[in-house]
Amino acid sequence: MTGAPTLAVWKFASCDGCQLTLLDCEDELLAIADRVDIAHFTEASSRSQPGPYDVSLVEGSVTTAADAERIRRVRAMSRTLVTIGACASAGGVQALRNFADVREFASVVYARPDYISALATSTPVAAHVDVDFELRGCPVDRRQLLEVLTALLAGRKPNIPAHSVCFECKQRAVVCVAVARGTPCLGPVTHAGCGALCPAHQRGCYGCFGPAETPNAGAQAGLLRAAGLSEADVLRAYRTFNAGAPAFIELSRVTDGPPPGSGPRDLPERGDQGD
Repeated sequence: MTGAPTLAVWKFASCDGCQLTLLDCEDELLAIADRVDIAHFTEASSRSQPGPYDVSLVEGSVTTAADAERIRRVRAMSRTLVTIGACASAGGVQALRNFADVREFASVVYARPDYISALATSTPVAAHVDVDFELRGCPVDRRQLLEVLTALLAGRKPNIPAHSVCFECKQRAVVCVAVARGTPCLGPVTHAGCGALCPAHQRGCYGCFGPAETPNAGAQAGLLRAAGLSEADVLRAYRTFNAGAPAFIELSRVTDGPPPGSGPRDLPERGDQGD
């Protein structure tokens, strides 16, 4: 497809769920494919065209020295780099290793842990290279993913809302589960994008889309305590899909007396991780 913008999709430490979201777009993806040259997307095709690329979508966190080097190569080959999903934007569930000893985990799981080569931390892509746009979610929302791709093709800024899940509840006329039912809910501090999926089914928000832009740490911790959560439970509430998100790390620090060893490791500066 001579002259068409080139798109590359890359996988790092992840479950492939965000790439599958892109594939699930089906008809919309076919329309996009008519306007771009999908140069590298291993999940969809064995075809791989060498860079440079106009747009790179990156799924997954950086957990090995090899990946720390590879993301720098991807950045160098990409005019625009977009991270997709909680792993790429906040380290993912695997960022729980940042609060413990990864060598201890490896010794329990693997018969020969000496064969395992892994960094002590799981970090988002932005900890290593400059990122042009971050798309949240575990997995990403297909509508937002299509909006980002369409915006980049049109040469405009993606129109992705920055408000919290609470705003989406109001848009859908969903009764607040925290107020009406006393259900623990991370909606007030979580970035919008899911369409208030869990509250719409009378469940509290689990924070899949990571922290909103200006979360109120003290107020949210108070709501969780009022719903009956212990200090340890409040701490764990922020350590799921987006455990490595700086804002959620700060939110977890508002608890009184977190369990010993619960503090995050000091992360090396960008460029030092994996060297």
